[in-house]
Amino acid sequence: MTPLIDVSLVLVVILMVATPLAFQSGIAVSAAAASGPAPIQSLESRIELTVAADGTVQVNRDRVPRSELAAKLGPLLAGGTAGAVVVRCEDTVPHGAFVSVLDEARALGATRIAVVGN
Repeated sequence: MTPLIDVSLVLVVILMVATPLAFQSGIAVSAAAASGPAPIQSLESRIELTVAADGTVQVNRDRVPRSELAAKLGPLLAGGTAGAVVVRCEDTVPHGAFVSVLDEARALGATRIAVVGN
């Protein structure tokens, strides 16, 4: 009986330590401040992404399949847009699809990503 209790207590301690790590997000979000830098206003200085529920992504008003996002977004980020990307998402898009677009934009060189609600 004693070994069973020891193993159970060890598992409880492991779960107590591991649970907070499971809820940490890899996406850093910073709130807008009134004294922060001025927002980017012109379309030439930013890239707008809209994730659609049908599996496509709209890149600066050009709709492309999700699989071709890297081919369309990579040259735009390399073209000197200061790495600013604004991402919108339709309400019915799964969370995983939205986060994968954010991860791909960051991997392609986006330095500033803003998430805009509808």
